[in-house]
Amino acid sequence: MLPAIAEKLLDSGARLMIVSGESDQLDRIDRTLWEFKPASFLPHTKADGQGDADQPILLSEAVNTTNAARNIALADGVWRDEALDFDRAFYLFGADVIDDARTAWRKLAELEGVELHYWKQDEDGKWREGP
Repeated sequence: MLPAIAEKLLDSGARLMIVSGESDQLDRIDRTLWEFKPASFLPHTKADGQGDADQPILLSEAVNTTNAARNIALADGVWRDEALDFDRAFYLFGADVIDDARTAWRKLAELEGVELHYWKQDEDGKWREGP
């Protein structure tokens, strides 16, 4: 799902910050973005300061705005309030952190100006808007 989101954002001219506090997960995301399309790749790098501002997709262990992204994907299931500073936040989580995600959802629902959408993957692998 994350590569498809990244591709749509890039196609629209937008930039993306992908955050995970798990370096192994960032490594997997890095490989996935390179291999997403056989004939091409999604241009990105892991944050290290060297050319980060030029990257349309920046992978980082912490939220930063070096690449001027207005979209953020929180890939490790951990909600970060800094995501509210972006135009759009994608909060990705697995079943192992569902209680934390529900808590974050309830808090976000109380905030003015926050538009919430929930997507869930069906058993056949298709994504549909939930609950």
